Amino acid sequence: MSLVTLDSGILAWLAEDPGDGRSNAGLVVDADAATAIDTLCVPSQTAAFVAAIEELGLRVRRTVLTASTIEFVGGTAMFTMSGMYGRRQTSVHLDQPPTPDIYRRLLPDVAGEFDDELTTKPVSHIVDERVQLTPAVSLHPCAGAQEENLVAVVDAAGICFAGAMASFGVTPRCYQGDPARWADELDRILELAPIIVPGHGGIGGEEEVRELQGYLRACVAADGDPGAIPAGPWDGWRQREHDEVNVERAAMLARGDTSIPPSMLRAAGLA
Repeated sequence: MSLVTLDSGILAWLAEDPGDGRSNAGLVVDADAATAIDTLCVPSQTAAFVAAIEELGLRVRRTVLTASTIEFVGGTAMFTMSGMYGRRQTSVHLDQPPTPDIYRRLLPDVAGEFDDELTTKPVSHIVDERVQLTPAVSLHPCAGAQEENLVAVVDAAGICFAGAMASFGVTPRCYQGDPARWADELDRILELAPIIVPGHGGIGGEEEVRELQGYLRACVAADGDPGAIPAGPWDGWRQREHDEVNVERAAMLARGDTSIPPSMLRAAGLA
């Protein structure tokens, strides 16, 4: 993983091998300090991210969390002097003890780094409406990947750090969100900026967003049958085993059932 400069004072931390447990993060520099977007998953990833920031002589004063899942909040405790900005759902989740046993089952590639003493840092600032966080960064509440998500936009550069709201070339796992709403919300994400830094995968734009949108709508149309997802750009995506969760979640929501899909509970070792 490495920091990639996208524009003056705008950097992305990109996973070389994207997938479960290997996500992206962002960094935006203002006059007073820097803003981090997401904190990665496990200590080795976050430590390298923090070290790269320190090597640039920067101080992170604000951290934006795009979701509450461990891939985006696992490193919060390492941002000791930073305020934490997130949605209410993220705040509620981070106020609860982490569940390392479940993380080990769901993220086997990084399972060895989930210590039983794992801790996370709570949200200090709940964001429920659009806010101009700094002169460079605006925050926009949205939803779909979870019930409540957040994205960070550098308006002057046309760059959106979408975090959990975008996954390019990697199949998302939408067990707490709503695939139909997520697909619709992606139209608004494109209105915010033409350049999208996703939570998983490489940097993209409208083409990649439309592919994700098409996949999510195919999951809804599948009506509970993963085999009904038609051929499409997603045929070459990683982790298509997540289809089962996404399709099941969409079908359950259509019936008014908001519980966690049984396929996800099985994957987590809870059923």
